[in-house]
Amino acid sequence: MKKILVIAAVVIAVLLVIVIALPFFINANQFKPTLETDLSQALGRKVEIGNIDLALLAGGVSIDNVTISDDPAFSPTPFLKAKQLTVGVSLLSLIFSKKLEVRSFTITDPEVSLMRSSSGKWSFSSLGAAAPKSSAPAASSGSTNFTVEKLTISNGTITVSKAGESKKPHVYSEVNLEASDLSYTTQFPFQMTAKTPGGGAVKVTGKAGPLNATDSAETPFNATVAVQHLDIASTGFVDPSSGLAGLIDFNGDLASDGHQATSKGTVKADKIKLVPAGSPAKVTVNVDYETDYDLKHETGVLKRGDVHIGKALAHLTGTYETGGSEASVHMKWNGQGMSVPDLEGVLPAVGVAMPSGASLTSGTLDANLAINGPVNKLSITGPINLSNGKLTGFSLKSKLGALGPLASLGGGGGGSDTEIQTLSADLKVDPQATHADNLNVVVPSIGTITGTGNVSASGQLDCKMVANLTAGNPVGALTSGISLLGGGGKSKGDGIPFKIQGTTTNPIFYPDVTGALGGLAKGGASGVSGVGSQAQGVISGLFGKKKK
Repeated sequence: MKKILVIAAVVIAVLLVIVIALPFFINANQFKPTLETDLSQALGRKVEIGNIDLALLAGGVSIDNVTISDDPAFSPTPFLKAKQLTVGVSLLSLIFSKKLEVRSFTITDPEVSLMRSSSGKWSFSSLGAAAPKSSAPAASSGSTNFTVEKLTISNGTITVSKAGESKKPHVYSEVNLEASDLSYTTQFPFQMTAKTPGGGAVKVTGKAGPLNATDSAETPFNATVAVQHLDIASTGFVDPSSGLAGLIDFNGDLASDGHQATSKGTVKADKIKLVPAGSPAKVTVNVDYETDYDLKHETGVLKRGDVHIGKALAHLTGTYETGGSEASVHMKWNGQGMSVPDLEGVLPAVGVAMPSGASLTSGTLDANLAINGPVNKLSITGPINLSNGKLTGFSLKSKLGALGPLASLGGGGGGSDTEIQTLSADLKVDPQATHADNLNVVVPSIGTITGTGNVSASGQLDCKMVANLTAGNPVGALTSGISLLGGGGKSKGDGIPFKIQGTTTNPIFYPDVTGALGGLAKGGASGVSGVGSQAQGVISGLFGKKKK
């Protein structure tokens, strides 16, 4: 027994001597060409490394000044730079066979550059692409035989930019990645965390692989994703001209087989903005969604998009495309019986501002809208219908009553609010303006108001309206009499015309003298002698001022 212990002690001593003396007998730099070749072949990019030192305590070697070139189609600058890379190797193979067997990579403080071309392709897509294929089986290539037992990236920095642009890139910091058993033949687990531009955070956990040797972006994976306070405008993945902005929280699942990707989860959006002329929404928008995405054709289908705005619920479905210079959508928005007070808080996001001091305190809205086009030039069309609404802090009766022919509407109280029985219109929204055709508003205290409305992207109003007063109203009787004098009877177009200009926050009401005279002149043409001159006298006495 004693003899065995002595032998064991001698063996241990010899091994210690070998380990201590190893750096003096093995020049680790002799493996530099092999390591550069293996890495370059595996990544499909030129890899350059500096001095190699044995790191015995770490069980491998440390490499200074590691550089991986970018895809030449994007940039001549490096894709990755790191001051040091620690490579874990098999010491026994290194000692006895002088063979380099890589076990792990640890990259500290790397700097990675991600670029997106005008066609939508990313610079990392070709990462891992093998050399031009020969007639030999793919499995015989060096890249497909390449494996890494463990990969660790510590405190990395990733910049995201668009190729050919001089704009300041978007920076993701504190990027940490751990993955094990990476290869071109098996699946491997991974976990990644990072700080996003604007102070957000992201965590991705799952499994990926086998690595795609042609396009690393098509590597299969299954992962859970958690995102907190992601600033959309600062991500670098959305064109600022699109107008999209806000803070996003996301929890969901993301999976890909390398060709088709699926995702399902919940998005919480605060201070969301959807159009360039919009301003941040005042309420939180929650979306439960499910989507499929074709990686090759860069097209997707939104199978379910349940949009919750307070108690209001709408369903968003359709298709989208991310290829090319701008993402585009073809969607349908269907919302029935949506609570108007809840919707009011999101109106600024689409560029709609309420009159100063006014708010919507009741009512429901039906909307069936088509949303089409590039995300920075969306076109939204379709009918809307509001029922039993109340606009508090804004009296339409008072505004109209200040106009000459509607003076009787200004008296008799009425308060400072407006009750809206129904409001319907055919809506069209584009980057230049919001258009409302076939506008029909029923206000019990006034009557029916019809016409067209236009709101420019800057909030300027240009509306041409006609007030058809209730029969019991004295002014309504007067206008009916004028219509009869003109020979027109009670037909479409009867009523008192007026204009609304100014801004959405400060609308200004004007009498439309030209419209009134035109209507009466048309009636005079029916054969009633002298009606034109009588009408001119009546209108001149009725219209006299505008109301702010």
